[in-house]
Amino acid sequence: MKKVLITIAILVGFGLIALSVFMNKSNKPLRLLPIYGEFTVINKDTLYHVVPDFSFTDQNNREVTQDKFKGKIYVADYFFATCQSICPIMSKNMQKVFKDFENDPNVFFLSHTVDPEGDSVSVLKDYSKQHGANPEKWFFVTGDKKELYKQARKGYYLDANEGDGGPDDFVHTPNFVLIDPDRHIRGYYDGTSDQDMVKLLAEIKLLKKEFVMD
Repeated sequence: MKKVLITIAILVGFGLIALSVFMNKSNKPLRLLPIYGEFTVINKDTLYHVVPDFSFTDQNNREVTQDKFKGKIYVADYFFATCQSICPIMSKNMQKVFKDFENDPNVFFLSHTVDPEGDSVSVLKDYSKQHGANPEKWFFVTGDKKELYKQARKGYYLDANEGDGGPDDFVHTPNFVLIDPDRHIRGYYDGTSDQDMVKLLAEIKLLKKEFVMD
């Protein structure tokens, strides 16, 4: 039995060494979380969905683009300030997660309004202050409704319904989405669920390990 255990230990050791060599040769990180969304395979390389570029306006009336999150992890969601159902719970839960990473230079937060007509820059600023948001780390953004809704549906896959961002169109989702430094979707979480928030905290830390951010 002792010889069997020694043999297993040796094989495991060789396996870890081989994996390390492979990782060094491929120069690719060990994937710890799945990648969500559509993908294509070209010449045996898998090309995953990438969150498209965007340009919105934050609570301090500044332009926010993908450049702000270049090489960073971020959590995105959709809400509106006058919501009395799921949004208050979502925002409180996002605030709790934000507090865990407030001083982490590699993790950011991006909350999009689904009501750009009602959620002006000043409204977003007040709302962000109510939730203790550092405006350099947690961005509350508004913009063109069609672009906001297009990003929710085509960028983050947060809403499966068809819509054009018109007057009668409405997106209302409880989900948070986790984006990695390569702009890939790595997880979805119910923003009203305490259990999912524990999972989100753990998986942000896993992403940091994957991209060697500690």
